[in-house]
Formats: sequence, structure tokens, C-alpha cells
Amino acid sequence: RPADLSNLSLNGLDLSGLDFSNVNFRASNMNKTNLSNSILKGARLDQAWLLKANLSNSDLSGSSIFQAQMLDVNLENSNLSGATIAANLSRANMKNSKLIGANLSADMRNQSMGLITGNLSSANLENADLSNANLSRSILEFAYLKNAKLVGVNAKGAQFDGARLEGTDISKANFEDADMDSATLIKLIGRESSSLDKAKNVGVERK
Repeated sequence: RPADLSNLSLNGLDLSGLDFSNVNFRASNMNKTNLSNSILKGARLDQAWLLKANLSNSDLSGSSIFQAQMLDVNLENSNLSGATIAANLSRANMKNSKLIGANLSADMRNQSMGLITGNLSSANLENADLSNANLSRSILEFAYLKNAKLVGVNAKGAQFDGARLEGTDISKANFEDADMDSATLIKLIGRESSSLDKAKNVGVERK
């Protein structure tokens, strides 16, 4: 059966290149831990601390990341497809990452302590693939989305204040009630098939 590594202090360890499929890391401390090139398919990272952790080139597909603290985490070239991510990933490096079908929406069943949702404020999502992800009510303030794929995403009620969407593919994306205040919109792809016009505070797109 998968290992139980919950509630442990793993700060700063080198755990790179290991297979942690389905392992339980709930509430463990992994600040500045090196998990690069690791396999974390189906892993449970709920309430874990991963400040400035290195998860580059890792496979987190299908994982559960609920109420985790992952500020300044390195997720470059990582795979989070199908993962549930109601966590704080502010200033995360997610360049070239895959979040296909990931769920970053607010979990309305667990809001006793305030809104819990995916927070990608000031995250680097250049070239990231978020196709068909659920971004409903998620936070992407000042996120960098140059050449990212938002094809078919549900971004209803999401916050894109100050975000940069340049060369971003928004084909068939749902932006109903999303807040685009001060967002930079340049050379968007697939705008005509999206519902960007139903967003709030949409500025002028630059060609």
C-alpha cells in the first residue's frame, strides 16, 4: 500500500527522481525540498507546506492539493493534469506546465474559513496548457499567461486583474463574470468563440 508520510518534517531534503505515486503527504512540511523529476501521481498534498520547493519536471497528475501553501514553488515543465488544486501558488514558476483538466475552482463545500480556491497570483504560466481546466472563481491576478492555452476553460467569476494574456489561446473559454480589470490583452487566439465579452472590466485588445 502507498506510504503514509503525513505530518512529517521533510524540509530541505533531496527527494528528487523518486516515485511517490499515491503517497500521503498531508500536512507535511516540505519547504525548499527538492522533488524535481519525481513521480507524484495521485499523491495527497492537502495542507502541506511547500514554500520554495522544487517540483520541476515532476508528474503530479491526478494529485490532491487542497489548502496547501506553495508560494514561490518551482513547477516548470511539471504535469498537474487532472489534479485538484485549491491551494496558494502565488508567484509560482509554472512555465511550460500542463494543467489539462485540472480543477482549481472554489470548493463551496469547505468555505467555513473563507474562500478556498486555486490562487495563481503573479504566477508565471508562459506556454502552460490549461485546456479544459476548471478555473471558476480562481485567482489569477497579475498572472503571466503569454502563449498559454486556455482552450475550453471554465473561468466563470475568476479574477484576472492585472494579468497578461499575450498570444493566449482562449478558444471556447467561459469568462462569464470574470474580472479583467487592468488585464493586458494582446493578440488573443480564438476570442470569437470565447465569452470574453461577458467578463467584467474588459479593456481594449491590442493587435
